[in-house]
Amino acid sequence: QLQLVESGGGLVQPGGSLRLSCVASGFRVGPHTVGWFRQAPEKGREGMACISGRSDVINYADSAKGRFTISRDNAKDTVYLQMNSLTADDTGVYYCAAVWDPYATFCSLDDVQGRYEFRGQGTQVTVSS
Repeated sequence: QLQLVESGGGLVQPGGSLRLSCVASGFRVGPHTVGWFRQAPEKGREGMACISGRSDVINYADSAKGRFTISRDNAKDTVYLQMNSLTADDTGVYYCAAVWDPYATFCSLDDVQGRYEFRGQGTQVTVSS
């Protein structure tokens, strides 16, 4: 079964940090571009960061620049999202999505229909004092 499994979410105080992990199961994540997305009840879905298979293409949402870092370890079939200086606005369900694209020259922060093939169930991040 092909799937992505996220972990690392939780409750953190404002200013704190979390590292999210996205592990691919049933396929090798290496040739896939992977994005991290956030869904919040009043804000909808927002793409936070994406990374190509060789890590040579990386994009961040403006709200993530300077605070979040996306990285990957293809040997472990895992993509990470390090989140620092968290605020209440970062609260939401974070999920990862992947698309097969071994020669990617671009990665999208829009998870529109057909752009990404696999999605995880997400992990809840709550930033609150």
